[in-house]
Amino acid sequence: MSNESIQLEKKELSKVNFTLRYISISKYEGDWQSLPHTHHFTELFYVISGRGVFLIENELVPVKPNDLVIINPHIEHTEKTMTNDPMEYIVFGVDGLAFSFEHMKEEGRKNYSYYSYTSSKNHLVDFAQLMLKEFREKKSGFDVVCQSILQVLLIYISREQHLSIISDSTFKISKECALAKRYIDINYTKNITLDSLAEVTHINKYYLAHSFASCLGQSPISYLTDKRLKASMELLINTNHSIAQVASGTGFSSQSYFSQTFKKTVGMTPQQYRKMHAPGIKKAET
Repeated sequence: MSNESIQLEKKELSKVNFTLRYISISKYEGDWQSLPHTHHFTELFYVISGRGVFLIENELVPVKPNDLVIINPHIEHTEKTMTNDPMEYIVFGVDGLAFSFEHMKEEGRKNYSYYSYTSSKNHLVDFAQLMLKEFREKKSGFDVVCQSILQVLLIYISREQHLSIISDSTFKISKECALAKRYIDINYTKNITLDSLAEVTHINKYYLAHSFASCLGQSPISYLTDKRLKASMELLINTNHSIAQVASGTGFSSQSYFSQTFKKTVGMTPQQYRKMHAPGIKKAET
């Protein structure tokens, strides 16, 4: 007689108090209007069929069948489908959960990630279908079943993608940071100062500056400047606005300050950038 005993250790995942908020299967049918939005919980999207793009924190992420997109709490996003190849996907909303993507150094400090599945796609689809069935029928103990399946699903995802699953209470972007970031994203053309951001978030400006830098890796004013520069690049390429109009239209106090900041950051003047990326645009440069 032989006997093999395996001792099981408690893993970090068991300490995370997360709850499945919802699960749904969505398919574009011509009447879908999706606008940028945020949630206070994590969302996981698994593309079943079709193609589309996710706009996450002003970055476009193309997706195809068997792709998984994970978006942490408070991160602005929206999804758009290709009209000639409608996208169908499963989405999970999970409270009390966030993922740490810090190991993905080549992508910088992001609060979302995406992966392409092949051999393990059946796990994702099967688990999702079973949870959806339990949700719809709501038989006795369905919530326990769904919660248990979710934990198994998260283990598969974290194991295969080498992710760390953490409580959203330790998630590095706080609600205050998310609110300040959201305000900048919407109002970057206006006169924004650290004092005005502190007023919006209702916290001390020095604490906000420290917290924002911890959350996003840069100060609020530095983030604001980067936001304005990205917007100015779009205008330089896609419009015939003068340099002065681009400067004022993106919130810079003067054309000279805009040009100085642009050259310091991008490595060339706004005029040179326009000539390189949009040589066909002709307009006075003042």
